[in-house]
Amino acid sequence: MTNRLEVKNVSKLFRKKIALHPFSLLAECGECIVLCGGNGAGKSTLLHIIAGISSPGDGTVIIDKIDIKNNRNNYVSLIGYMPDEFFAQETMTVTEFLTFYGTFRKVAQSRVKEVIQVLGLEAKKDNMIKHLSKGMRQRLLFGQAWIANPAVLILDEPTNGLDPYWIDVFIDLLKKIKKSGTTIIFSTHMMDVAAEVADQIVFMENGKQIEKIKNDHVNPKQFMVELLNRYRHKEE
Repeated sequence: MTNRLEVKNVSKLFRKKIALHPFSLLAECGECIVLCGGNGAGKSTLLHIIAGISSPGDGTVIIDKIDIKNNRNNYVSLIGYMPDEFFAQETMTVTEFLTFYGTFRKVAQSRVKEVIQVLGLEAKKDNMIKHLSKGMRQRLLFGQAWIANPAVLILDEPTNGLDPYWIDVFIDLLKKIKKSGTTIIFSTHMMDVAAEVADQIVFMENGKQIEKIKNDHVNPKQFMVELLNRYRHKEE
């Protein structure tokens, strides 16, 4: 398999405080990496750097042999990013919001309609964002990240606000996206989601990688319990 995503010794300082110690990881095409850890662990900082929102103090990130420092425009065209908070014009409709991102990424209107349908937003397609529930907003936010079928999908706490039904749908969707060859990296506090989808689980604390576990996908329920025990232990 070919390495799609390469994070090479990236680090970050905020006001002379270390937010991310030198950090490296590799992910192949169709592989999923999940970042776990408490608040302030460095998960969002790392995702921001991979997404090109924040520049690292040192190190670099490469996708499909394209270095963000040397070819930012081409690099950014390969990613889809879902932030952990929703910022959008509240009077835009669901269709207008996704059409905007679809036009920006040069995708057909048929793809916009497909994403709306897959994410269960057909009945709300003409509703303004301000009238959507938290879970619907979360699905819509995921939709803009996924709409162009990116090479790398970057998601910051994507399951926040989703009810149990939509978490299950989300897990199945991520599995399908992986099979299509997309590399996924996301953060979560939900060990059941990590156990079902992740190929690598990276535990972070104080801006450092403290443990990395490979998932053989043999027994997700047993693996979830193992992850939950480790997560609780690291939170203590």
